[in-house]
Amino acid sequence: MQPQYQMGYDRAITVFSPDGRLYQVEYAREAVKRGTTAVGIKAKDGVVLIVDKRVSSKLLEASSIEKIFKIDEHIGVASSGLVGDARALVDRARVECQINRVSYDEPIEVEALSKKLCDHMQSLTQYGGIRPYGTALLIAGVSYGEVRLFETDPSGTLLEYKATGIGIGRPAAMKVFEEEYNPETEIKNAIPLGLKALHSATEGKFDVDQVEIGVIEKATPVFRKMSRQEVASFVEQFKP
Repeated sequence: MQPQYQMGYDRAITVFSPDGRLYQVEYAREAVKRGTTAVGIKAKDGVVLIVDKRVSSKLLEASSIEKIFKIDEHIGVASSGLVGDARALVDRARVECQINRVSYDEPIEVEALSKKLCDHMQSLTQYGGIRPYGTALLIAGVSYGEVRLFETDPSGTLLEYKATGIGIGRPAAMKVFEEEYNPETEIKNAIPLGLKALHSATEGKFDVDQVEIGVIEKATPVFRKMSRQEVASFVEQFKP
């Protein structure tokens, strides 16, 4: 139990503790760490997003669990943490994409969109009476022929990765990527690597109904989610 004098820092998001911490932001990060695992991998010819949907009941329609979202033609995101918070950020991101098209008659850059979302997430760490988003996003896309992969967190921090993971299985996934990632890999090889990372993160507990895959290729920069049949072909070929 916390000492009485520390409880004020717990309740007020805009107040730093004496050791320079914002407890509510740290709690939001914990919400992300309890979320399902999502991984992203940059390949030579595109970007791959793979998520564990964690179907908790055989009565649940797996298709109703959405963890990968198409934001614009050339951008997709994967989320971990509170799904409702992720959906709110996705809606905001889609509006930002359309504002950019109307204002400048061109698609928004992946980095510019990522920064706009992180600016918004960071602003929620400054005011009382509101909480941070309890979600992290992997933002993948193609801008001017270059593949990009960004990771956000509830504090509004933005980092670009070659390969990364978010959620409860992040440490296990990052271990696989650090040992086996090759920047010259192609999408067809990046997907098995992502499945291996997810397999390690979930301790082997996944099947075709629990895996969702989104891809965007550099040659034809249109983000799409793979059909169940395509996902099944990769899951069946995968051998840990």
